[in-house]
Amino acid sequence: MFRGHKLRQKEVINIKTAERIGFIRDVEINESTGNVEAVIVPRRGCFIKRIFGGELVIPWSAIEVVGDDVVLVRLYEQGKLK
Repeated sequence: MFRGHKLRQKEVINIKTAERIGFIRDVEINESTGNVEAVIVPRRGCFIKRIFGGELVIPWSAIEVVGDDVVLVRLYEQGKLK
Protein backbone atom coordinates (compact mmCIF):
# COMPACT_ATOMS: atom_id res chain seq x y z
CA MET A 1 0.00 0.00 0.00
CA PHE A 2 1.16 3.55 -0.63
CA ARG A 3 -0.07 6.96 0.40
CA GLY A 4 -1.60 9.46 -2.03
CA HIS A 5 1.00 12.14 -1.45
CA LYS A 6 3.68 9.72 -2.66
CA LEU A 7 2.00 9.67 -6.10
CA ARG A 8 2.71 13.38 -6.53
CA GLN A 9 6.43 12.66 -6.52
CA LYS A 10 6.22 10.23 -9.43
CA GLU A 11 6.79 10.92 -13.11
CA VAL A 12 4.27 9.50 -15.59
CA ILE A 13 5.61 7.75 -18.70
CA ASN A 14 3.55 6.42 -21.60
CA ILE A 15 4.85 2.91 -22.32
CA LYS A 16 3.25 2.91 -25.79
CA THR A 17 5.29 5.90 -27.05
CA ALA A 18 8.03 6.18 -24.37
CA GLU A 19 6.91 9.80 -23.87
CA ARG A 20 7.54 11.51 -20.56
CA ILE A 21 4.14 13.00 -19.77
CA GLY A 22 4.98 14.84 -16.56
CA PHE A 23 4.48 14.58 -12.81
CA ILE A 24 1.18 13.77 -11.11
CA ARG A 25 -0.44 16.91 -9.70
CA ASP A 26 -3.65 15.48 -8.25
CA VAL A 27 -5.89 12.42 -8.04
CA GLU A 28 -9.62 11.86 -8.49
CA ILE A 29 -11.20 9.75 -5.76
CA ASN A 30 -14.63 8.13 -5.87
CA GLU A 31 -16.45 9.49 -2.84
CA SER A 32 -18.63 6.38 -2.46
CA THR A 33 -15.92 3.75 -2.61
CA GLY A 34 -12.79 5.70 -1.69
CA ASN A 35 -11.01 4.27 -4.74
CA VAL A 36 -8.65 6.32 -6.90
CA GLU A 37 -10.43 6.82 -10.25
CA ALA A 38 -7.78 8.83 -12.11
CA VAL A 39 -4.53 10.76 -11.82
CA ILE A 40 -4.16 14.29 -13.14
CA VAL A 41 -1.01 15.48 -14.90
CA PRO A 42 -0.49 19.05 -16.15
CA ARG A 43 0.00 19.17 -19.91
CA ARG A 44 3.37 20.24 -21.16
CA GLY A 45 3.52 23.39 -23.18
CA CYS A 46 3.23 27.06 -22.64
CA PHE A 47 2.61 28.60 -19.25
CA ILE A 48 -0.86 29.90 -20.24
CA LYS A 49 -2.03 26.43 -21.32
CA ARG A 50 -0.99 24.95 -17.99
CA ILE A 51 -2.87 27.59 -16.01
CA PHE A 52 -6.15 27.42 -17.94
CA GLY A 53 -7.17 23.77 -17.78
CA GLY A 54 -4.20 22.25 -19.53
CA GLU A 55 -4.34 18.93 -17.77
CA LEU A 56 -4.46 15.31 -18.74
CA VAL A 57 -6.81 13.06 -16.74
CA ILE A 58 -5.52 9.50 -16.85
CA PRO A 59 -7.98 6.80 -15.71
CA TRP A 60 -6.65 4.38 -13.14
CA SER A 61 -7.40 1.57 -15.61
CA ALA A 62 -4.71 2.97 -17.96
CA ILE A 63 -2.03 2.63 -15.29
CA GLU A 64 0.12 -0.44 -15.85
CA VAL A 65 2.70 -0.14 -13.07
CA VAL A 66 3.34 2.15 -10.11
CA GLY A 67 7.06 1.96 -9.40
CA ASP A 68 9.32 3.63 -6.86
CA ASP A 69 10.03 6.64 -9.11
CA VAL A 70 7.65 6.42 -12.08
CA VAL A 71 4.12 5.49 -13.07
CA LEU A 72 3.86 3.63 -16.38
CA VAL A 73 0.64 4.18 -18.32
CA ARG A 74 -0.67 2.91 -21.64
CA LEU A 75 -2.04 5.83 -23.68
CA TYR A 76 -2.43 6.26 -27.44
CA GLU A 77 -2.28 9.29 -29.75
CA GLN A 78 -1.18 12.18 -27.54
CA GLY A 79 -2.89 11.23 -24.34
CA LYS A 80 -5.99 9.51 -25.71
CA LEU A 81 -6.95 6.04 -24.54
CA LYS A 82 -7.46 3.27 -27.02
